[in-house]
Amino acid sequence: MSDVSIVSCAEYSQSSCENALEEVLAPLGGLLWVKEGMRIVIKANLVSAMKPGLAATTHPALLSALVRMLKARGAHVTLGDSPGGLFTAAFVGRVYKQSGMHEVEAVGAELNQDFSQKVAQFPAAKAAREFAYTAYLDKADAIINFCKLKSHGMMSLSAAAKNMFGAVPGTVKPEYHFRFPNAMDFAHMIVDLNEYFKPRLCIVDAVVGMEGNGPTAGTPRQIGAVLAGENPHKVDLLCAKLIALNPAQVPTLTAAIERGLAPESVEDLSIAGDFESLLVPDFVRIESGQSTQFSSILPGVFGKIVGKVGRRALSSVPKLRRKECVGCGVCKNICPAKAIAIKKRIAVIDRKSCIRCFCCQEFCPKGAMKVKRPLPARILS
Repeated sequence: MSDVSIVSCAEYSQSSCENALEEVLAPLGGLLWVKEGMRIVIKANLVSAMKPGLAATTHPALLSALVRMLKARGAHVTLGDSPGGLFTAAFVGRVYKQSGMHEVEAVGAELNQDFSQKVAQFPAAKAAREFAYTAYLDKADAIINFCKLKSHGMMSLSAAAKNMFGAVPGTVKPEYHFRFPNAMDFAHMIVDLNEYFKPRLCIVDAVVGMEGNGPTAGTPRQIGAVLAGENPHKVDLLCAKLIALNPAQVPTLTAAIERGLAPESVEDLSIAGDFESLLVPDFVRIESGQSTQFSSILPGVFGKIVGKVGRRALSSVPKLRRKECVGCGVCKNICPAKAIAIKKRIAVIDRKSCIRCFCCQEFCPKGAMKVKRPLPARILS
């Protein structure tokens, strides 16, 4: 059986979505594992209350096509996510409405209405040995991770692995950014979440992805593909290849490879489908540049000092484009390090306090926060 499957899908029409899902799942054994009466949770990417055409959320047409396939096999289907913000019926209900999720409800899925939380103990984790999570996931016999392919300020790539961060309740997410401010620690936490929940299947909506200032304020970009696989990191490895992103610049891939959960190169994958015809070499990417580990090259205290200086010199930072800022205060309120103040209706970042988590860039409603990659990092790449 193939590690990853990929097919062409040029549009979100019902027939295109149904055909694409049937074709992409066939090399993986289809949905034969779904038995009548199974409780399936589709973990979509519903990062914010944004319309489907903005390419920030998993498209309802693809989700609806999957629901129809699951219902045909007699499954009970629940769809959910915990977007950035309050994990409440009112807040998430607004996200459901704006992102078109009532279309999914119309074809037989239930939208999650359980907003309780639990705490998991995971001794086998590398970073997140204890974490809060959305309790509705416990009701699943199997989880299908249905993500969106996007650029990302902190992780460079938002696809299968990163989508499982939505298992953490929205109001707790800033705490986890503060708890894991280093990009690699955060990446290991993401890998831990995937290891804990173990999605049965990962599907990627890459019909229209998001490039540039992702994962919410970027630009929709036609890619024309749907991907699927059982291993989220192998799926992400092919996603990175699609958009010409170096896997070494994707901390979650670096962490997964280090832990033996994915091969080092896409060439080591068994891929079903003609992915080369779907490559987008001019995709506007964000390369985080935060995975450099000088301390592993230079020994002792000197290596640690050089490593610390080197990481700061090569790491991207959030930067405000002043003319686009309206002083709304969203960045100030969401910043886990309390490193942003609003002065004279302009956001001001305290660089000494900034932990480079890019929460401000991710949730700025005007897209005024950008990812700034320093000159040394651009030269080296």
